[in-house]
Amino acid sequence: MNIAPTAKKPTGLNMIEFKILKRSKKSRARLGLLKTAHGEVETPSLVPVATQAAVKTLTSEEAVKAGCQILIANTFHLHLKPGEKIIKSGGGIHKFMNWPHPLMTDSGGFQVFSLGFGKDTGVGKIVRDRISNKIEKGDKSKGVKITDKGAWFRSPLDGSKLFLGPEESMKIQQAIGADIMFSFDECTSPLATRGYIEKSLERTHRWAQICLKENEKPPSPRLRRSKQALFGIVQGSYYKDLRRRSAEFINSLGFDGFGIGGDLGKTKTDSRNILRWTIPYLDKNKPRHLLGIGHPEDIEPIIKEGIDTFDCIAPTHYGRRGIAFVKNGRLNLNQSKFLRDKKPLDSNCDCFVCRNYKRNYICHLFRAKEITAMSLLTFHNLHFFNNYVAGVRKKIRQEKI
Repeated sequence: MNIAPTAKKPTGLNMIEFKILKRSKKSRARLGLLKTAHGEVETPSLVPVATQAAVKTLTSEEAVKAGCQILIANTFHLHLKPGEKIIKSGGGIHKFMNWPHPLMTDSGGFQVFSLGFGKDTGVGKIVRDRISNKIEKGDKSKGVKITDKGAWFRSPLDGSKLFLGPEESMKIQQAIGADIMFSFDECTSPLATRGYIEKSLERTHRWAQICLKENEKPPSPRLRRSKQALFGIVQGSYYKDLRRRSAEFINSLGFDGFGIGGDLGKTKTDSRNILRWTIPYLDKNKPRHLLGIGHPEDIEPIIKEGIDTFDCIAPTHYGRRGIAFVKNGRLNLNQSKFLRDKKPLDSNCDCFVCRNYKRNYICHLFRAKEITAMSLLTFHNLHFFNNYVAGVRKKIRQEKI
């Protein structure tokens, strides 16, 4: 196996430190400590999604109590509302949302897909069903116009035109002020052909270079450059040679860490293979983040492949829809059968929801459309996920995986 050399660091300030505490002898898993200006993160770690500077239905204090170490906010949506100028004038995102802990911002690259071909075809990053539609080189999305300089969107708020490219993404992220930013890229559809992916990859690589250059610029002649780390994103879909090409190129640029993005194949096996094709060509001493993946069944496998952090909407998205994650699977609290169930959500869970509330009450709240129900399940799910990942860290420590 080829192991990537340590890439040359870019000039400027590096505001994160990543220390590997233990490497597993049974897998590629590793324990680490990610230090930022706003605290430390024990890795591997879930990064819950705080799209609009909030973990939906929870306060920042509740997110901490649920075990969250670090969050990721959405650059595109924060640009729409309230706007990065408002956030910056409020002291930056940490003060704005009262979250004095580590934070990431994505680049807006996922919206290039989700509001474009994703919306056009109704598919996500992984397609498990056979779909005959293919996105060929030269095909254009109805919702997003992609150019070599960036992407044109229609604002979901008022329909106005909105342009986002690498320079714009970096300026927005710098104003928001998270500890870790991501380079602007195009997240590709799993329906895209090789010809489309090759063209997209060339574009993403050019954008990565522009992002680095933009991040080195001081915000004004009298100020030093932004005190934020920048992660480069590897693309290449489920083509082994393209993933390697992208990993080698992004690694050579000297980013502070890496994101592994794009579509991740049609099966769980595809996703693991993509990690195996990618990670060996990334600097082994830098953090690796997997974008947009992290259901319970995914967590241990991706960590065993060498992932340090990963973001996923599952705990919050499902919680707001009445689904609780428990030791033996999932519970749909919308079902009337739970009105007579006096057990806690999970007898193995020690979160305040499981200690104080029963399934019958939470079921009633959902059927009565009380928003408290969403808050209770979101808290439980985040606690469950974070506790699960802590258990995986313990397994690595004990040489069990």
